[in-house]
Amino acid sequence: MLRYPCLVLDHDDTVVNSTATVHYAAFVDAMNKMRGGTDVTLEDYFRLNFDPGFETWMREQAHFTEADFDEEYAIWQSWVKRTIPQVYPGMAALIRRQVAEGGVICVVSHSVDENIRRDYRENGLPEPTLVYGWERPREERKPAPFALHEIMRRLGCRPDQMLMVDDLKPGWQMAQAAGVPFAAALWSHEIPEIRQFMHSFCENCFDTPEALAAWLFDAEP
Repeated sequence: MLRYPCLVLDHDDTVVNSTATVHYAAFVDAMNKMRGGTDVTLEDYFRLNFDPGFETWMREQAHFTEADFDEEYAIWQSWVKRTIPQVYPGMAALIRRQVAEGGVICVVSHSVDENIRRDYRENGLPEPTLVYGWERPREERKPAPFALHEIMRRLGCRPDQMLMVDDLKPGWQMAQAAGVPFAAALWSHEIPEIRQFMHSFCENCFDTPEALAAWLFDAEP
């Protein structure tokens, strides 16, 4: 018996190692072209994605307009389309086992649906049942609970039959708002304040995908 019949997974830095290899490089490229450079380091980039969130930071600190966002989005997508991030091996095994045992995988992410499905396909993973990505209207993206409510409605799941797995604060906020259990994915970085927050506010924190898998599958539900 699965502990959680429906796993709702974040994508970047939870399933695939993508911030360091794709998204930060795209951010630097955009800032070089649009603002003459940036002093935001990779660790700073993780931090701003954690809090206040990328879009909020770009609006309030980089003063991006809607036209700026359109240009930045095009640069970001040019990087995403030519670079396929690698799945964490432990997450690949976890996803395959969840599906093999009759469970469901859904994705709620700030990446785009078609790119998420491509990453699953190119890494040899089962295709997610439902994906809610950056293409959704702003009010439906994380940390809004819209996607979790929609997954419950469409799949007939109760909140306690689902687990949200995410490496950043917006995923935790979304799960809290929807009453869905949450597990913190702490394997993509060693940034102290992010790890401290997760350990302080999240009941379930895991340093490796293998540790998460052991908790999901090898212990009694």
